[in-house]
Formats: sequence, C-alpha cells, structure tokens
Amino acid sequence: MCGICGMVGLLNKDLLKKICGAMLHRGPDDEGYFIDKNVGLGIRRLSIIDLKTGHQPIHNEDETIQVILNGEIYNYKELTYELKAKGHRFYTNSDAEVLVHLYEDLKEECVHKLRGMFAFAIWDKKEERLFLARDRLGIKPLYYTHQNNRFLFASEIKALLEDRGISRKIDAAALDYYLSFLYIPAPLTIFKEVNKLLPGHSLIFKKGNLDIKRYWKLNFFGGGQRSREFYKEKILSSLKEAVKSHLVSDVPIGVFLSGGVDSGAIVALMRQLGTDSIRTFSIGYEKKYLSYNELEYSRLIAKRFDTRHQEFIIKPDIVKILPKMVSCLDEPFADSSALLTYLISKEASQYVKVAPSGIGGDEVFGGYPRYAGAVISSYYEKFPFTLRKLLKTLSFSIKSSSKGRDTPGRIKRFLKSGLLTPEERYLAWISYFDDQMKNKVYNEDIKQEIQKIKNKQGYIHLDYFNEINSRDYLSRIVYTDINTYLPDDLLIMADRMSMANSLELRVPFCDHRLMEVCFDMPYQLKLKGLRLKSLFKEAFSGLLPQKILNKPKQGFMIPLADWLRVDLKDYVLEILFIENIKKSGYFNPDYIQTILKKHFSGRENFTHQIWALLVLEIWLKNV
Repeated sequence: MCGICGMVGLLNKDLLKKICGAMLHRGPDDEGYFIDKNVGLGIRRLSIIDLKTGHQPIHNEDETIQVILNGEIYNYKELTYELKAKGHRFYTNSDAEVLVHLYEDLKEECVHKLRGMFAFAIWDKKEERLFLARDRLGIKPLYYTHQNNRFLFASEIKALLEDRGISRKIDAAALDYYLSFLYIPAPLTIFKEVNKLLPGHSLIFKKGNLDIKRYWKLNFFGGGQRSREFYKEKILSSLKEAVKSHLVSDVPIGVFLSGGVDSGAIVALMRQLGTDSIRTFSIGYEKKYLSYNELEYSRLIAKRFDTRHQEFIIKPDIVKILPKMVSCLDEPFADSSALLTYLISKEASQYVKVAPSGIGGDEVFGGYPRYAGAVISSYYEKFPFTLRKLLKTLSFSIKSSSKGRDTPGRIKRFLKSGLLTPEERYLAWISYFDDQMKNKVYNEDIKQEIQKIKNKQGYIHLDYFNEINSRDYLSRIVYTDINTYLPDDLLIMADRMSMANSLELRVPFCDHRLMEVCFDMPYQLKLKGLRLKSLFKEAFSGLLPQKILNKPKQGFMIPLADWLRVDLKDYVLEILFIENIKKSGYFNPDYIQTILKKHFSGRENFTHQIWALLVLEIWLKNV
C-alpha cells in the first residue's frame, strides 16, 4: 500500500518531492523517484510484499518502462510465472514488477489480467506517454488535474494541492451532491480543477491530450435460475477463493470484526484455509449506548474461531479527533462511521499492517434495508393514488428515532416517497438534504449557480440507474450503489482512515470475480421475501453461530444524535455560529439555526444534516 504521484509537462523536482512528502502516512517505509526530462514519478511505500527488493519505481530490462503502484496485485505469482515462461526477466519478487512486463506485452490491455486493488502509473519512454489505471471497484483512489499541457496525479487531493497553481475554487455541483448524499461521487471532487479517475477506468496522457476509457463494468449474464443449493455452494467457494487471494502478505494480518455476518464469514474462511493465530479487532461503547454495541456478537465469533481478540471502547472525544479526520479525507465527507474506521485503524495498526474488512458484503448479497424497501415499493406503487397521498401526509407526523436502528425514520422516508417515480424514490431514500431543505439552506447566489448546473448536467446516480434499465428495480438500485455509494463513500472512507494510520485495509467482498459471480444471482433469492442476506446466511449456517445469523443488521454506527445533543452541543454551536456561516458564503444562517434548535429540543432528528454542516465548516476553515 502506497501513495503515488507524478507529473508530465513542466517538471518541478522540488514540487514533486513536496507532493510525495504530503503522503508520508501512506508509505512510511520507503520513498522513491524517477526523473527524466519533463517527467517525474514519486512514491511513498508501505511495505507489504517483497520487503527487501520491492523498492519502487520498478523498471523493465532496458529501463524504458517505469511503474509505481498503490495497492496489491493478488494474482502476481501466477502472472510472474506466465511472464517468465515468455522470457521476461525479473529483478524483484514484488507484485509491482508484473505490471511492467504485462504492459510490454499488452500495453493498456494489461489491466484485464489483474486481480487486486490498485491504482498505478506507467511511464512509457519510447511512446512518451503516461498510462494510469484504477481497479474495477475503486478500492484505491487516484486524482488528477490537467492544466494546459501539464498533467499531475496523486493518491490524495491534499498532495496535489501542494501545487499552489491549482485553484481552490469550489465546484458547486460537488457541494450539492455532498449535501444530498454526504459524499461526492466520481469523477467530481470538491475542487473544480481536480478530478477522480473513475473505478474500472484507465487514462492515457500523451502530447498534452487525455484519453480516458472504461475497461470494466459489472454485467448481468443471465445464465438462468438455478437451485438455492447451487447458489449457496457458489457463494461459499467464490468467497473462500477471494479470501484466500487476499491473505497474500509478508507482514501480520488482522481482521476488523464487527459482529456481523460479513466479517464473521471472513474469519470463518480464514480458519478453514488454515490461517494460524488470527487476530481480530472490535470497537464498542459503554453501556449507555447499548443499542449501538455489537461486542457481544464479535466475542461470540472470536470464541468460536479461537482468535486473538482485542476490543476498544470509545468515548465521544470527537472535538480532538474530528479536525484531523476531516483533514485526512481531503474533501467534505460526512459518513459518521468514518470516525469508527479511523479509531479502529489507529488501534489495530499497533499490532498489524494489514486488516481484511467486510465492506462490500451488503451490496453483493443484499444487506441494506432499502433493498427490502425496493421489493415492498414494487407492490406499494400499485396502491390507489389517494391512499398513498394520505399516507404521505400522515408520514410527516412520524418521529425519527435516535437509536441504532431508526425504523420509524425509514418508514417515514418510504411513505414520503410513495408518489415518486422509481428512480426518484431511490434518490429520496438515500438523500439527507432533499430539494426542499436545500432550497432553504443555500443562500441566493449559490442556489442560482447550482440551478444553472442542474439545467446543463445529468444526475450521476441516475446515469447508472438507467444503464441497465432492462433489469428489475432492485437490481438497478444495487448496481447504482456498487458504482456510487460503494467506491465514493465506503471505499474512500476505508482507504483514507486506514492509510491515515499506515494500515492496509483489504476488502475480499469487493473482489471483482466474486462480484461478477454474485451479481448474476437473482436478487429475489438473495432476500427470500424481505429477509436481508437470506441466501448468504443460509450458505454460512453450518459455519457461523446461529445467533449471528439471526441478528438484525446493525451497521457500523455511532450514537451521533445523542452526542450532538449533549456531549458535542457546545462544539456544534461554536462551529456553526452565525458569523462563521456568513463567512463561508454558501448558506442561510437563519435556517441552520432553526435546524439546530429543533434537533437540540428533541422535536426532530437532524443528526446527519447537522453532522454534514459541521464537517463542511471545519473543512472550509482549512482550505
């Protein structure tokens, strides 16, 4: 795991080193550079594979091809064997070197041979071109900016911003997405002049021109419906193979154990694969927040598989942690579970360098309540219009809960969206600031700017939603989640929070082969009515404790509503002070004060909206 960067065009060696130095946390073990005329590549390395000879950049036999890699190529041993058989000579035992020789043989088509999580750059001296690629699911990040004939890229935005020539001007469209979803979807970033390379895409920069191509997308092959037993066996064998590939490492590995079925399944399969001395790490709360705690379940799994288990109890000392966390994320990001990921990464990094996580399991196997909502809504939309209209009106009287599972809030969102089109319903379920709220929270200037953008641009989520419009409603929702929420929320969070603590987080459920196999399975079977992950749980019924399989979905959550009302109230009022809001220049301070008063009184629950505004104001202070 590393931080990579580079520039083509006007080379500034001092700037290249500053950009690389800004990512020290991503790679505290080693540093390397390639400099040639107007080209520079840099890397900070966290040594995981080939600790002795894996220094990067890595080159081919005549040094005309140079590569830097962030991530892991899990099938590098098989590829090394194939390439050596073709006559290629290797001088390291690292996974990065296979990229050099694959590129010699296949050029940009080399990405199709790779299995892993990666973002890499290859400089081809003969062709005088730069080739970048990002893994299929977007596990590893890659940012770039193109100004005139100069091109810069890096693993993090903060690194690129070492170049003071890059404008800090905010992208109003990105800001609007942020308030809607609490994250900014690719290819946008909060800055107008910085872009994300999309997952499953590659980029060629040559003679001042950019050429971006999509090399992979998740497809439905329609192989026909098989028996439940067939699919259960397929799930077990495919996930076991994915977990096995993710155990490649020359350093200690531990597991983030939440107490749910996904991380539990990883531990179970690691034990089946013969992994000795499995370390597991869990995070929890004091008894006051019992509804958020899963320690009882993580202990059960740890005991079943005899792991070396460690628990960390957290307290709401967020005032100290939050500014650092916001800085690590580089752009506004308000998924509050980032706090937990940061804290458990910090603790686990004292013992291991690599930690598998269950991220991606809910998308693959149908674990989110909105997936059950999608099934219900296909029947609900057939109800008489007048009845749905009445239920929508009544829904406004439902009070959201501040507990771990906000069932009343989910019912309220479902009923409120009952008159919308299918795609509008989906967006309503995943949005936090709806159009009505945004109309009140923006000041007039930013409101007009955003409206102009909306009149010209489509909606990123709807592009994916309509990309497979021949599929059923639930499959279209899952496909959209896999292309937006998974890479731009969960995986960005995992990368930033783990790398901030020099820890490599691995995600076996995001293995692209597993995704391809499981996306092809009928989602009606995965849910079995409204029981989330029913097929997956049946597959693991002989391995995991029944108590784990029967427990409702918890999620990686914090008692944020209570913290904001009590422990963090003074801090929130200080950051969201009227004068601060006016100074930032985007929002209506009076409406924000109204939100705060309603939340603090307990009359309404604006937890996520307040957290989003709080994070944004902290971020704006440090731009």
